[in-house]
Amino acid sequence: MKERKPFKQLRIWQKSLIIGGISLGGVILLAVGVVGSYLAYVSAQFFRVEDNKDLTADIVRAKEETRKATSITSEDELSILTYNIGFGAYDQKFDFFMDEGYMLDGTHVQGRYSRARSYEACLRNTQGAIEDTVKEDVDFALIQEVDTDSDRSHHINQYQMYLDAMPSYDAVFAYNFHTANLLYPFNDPIGVSNSGLATLSKYELGTVTRRSYPVDLSFPNKFFDLDRCFNVSRQTLSNGKELVIANSHMSAYDEGGVYRRKQIELLNQFMSGEKEKGNYVIIGGDFNHDIIDSVDKFPSQQKKPEWVYTLTNDDLTEGFSFAASLNAPTCRAAEMPYTKGVNYTVVIDGFIVSDNIDVKDIHNIDLDFMWSDHNPAKMTFSLKIGE
Repeated sequence: MKERKPFKQLRIWQKSLIIGGISLGGVILLAVGVVGSYLAYVSAQFFRVEDNKDLTADIVRAKEETRKATSITSEDELSILTYNIGFGAYDQKFDFFMDEGYMLDGTHVQGRYSRARSYEACLRNTQGAIEDTVKEDVDFALIQEVDTDSDRSHHINQYQMYLDAMPSYDAVFAYNFHTANLLYPFNDPIGVSNSGLATLSKYELGTVTRRSYPVDLSFPNKFFDLDRCFNVSRQTLSNGKELVIANSHMSAYDEGGVYRRKQIELLNQFMSGEKEKGNYVIIGGDFNHDIIDSVDKFPSQQKKPEWVYTLTNDDLTEGFSFAASLNAPTCRAAEMPYTKGVNYTVVIDGFIVSDNIDVKDIHNIDLDFMWSDHNPAKMTFSLKIGE
């Protein structure tokens, strides 16, 4: 048998290979340890807010001297607005890393960023969105993608800004995005996020409940998608029934429509139950689906994105219908900065109403996506009390 050479008798290149191999193995083990530790940290931080969470104790009450104290009657013409403010990031210069699409000539376009371009830009966009909300002087405001303390919005408390700007409104907040320190995308990491839905009402809010939508909990999707939900508030009416208003933000990235079907099923079950009680129901928010057959209704140099799917009244339980408008789009494709007539646009924001609600007007407020990748939608309505 051939004897092995002692290490000191090996040639220099042989020693270098051995030392290099040991060093490389150490680096690999260290990298595996770091990645493993990070994944353990992210997994430990992950949680879902429980379904049917009572948020009544979290209501911020309006100043008594400014509250609209009268109860709602059939003579009252009421107004409601829904607005996804895009956590103050999505001005016309912003593009989002998770969005991608194709131009009509086949050119692929991919977004880049997860965070607002700067603190100043985020503050300006948030202030602009709030000012346009206040300007409409609605009875109810449903706001989505409102950050409280997130790296992506430079730790601007957007919910507090709404409270400060609208002191005559009761308000409540429901978290639907809460993450550990996410290091992806590598060029612009998401970081820590705390975000949700803000509901504001000139009328005194009664009970408020957070309902959890079914979502994709596969790895790693669960860390990047929202903890989807709808936030249910109630006002007691003069006839003893309730006006039930839900602030909703449904899933968008849903290959095969698995969770779309599950979320619509839950929403239909909820609406049907409230209708059986004789209540008056409005679901408002960002449905993340075309809700008025607006596909290719607006000028664009892009192909229809894969995520755009149409919901119709046939998808809703009996006694309910969509209230939406084609006067202007409410959402723009965000895989590139916005140019009117270039980016794909569609109507995905609006309302679902029960048939005991009389819709007087529904229109989208065309802000040309100045502060967000969404435009607000506003509805005026009355209740068919006593009919």
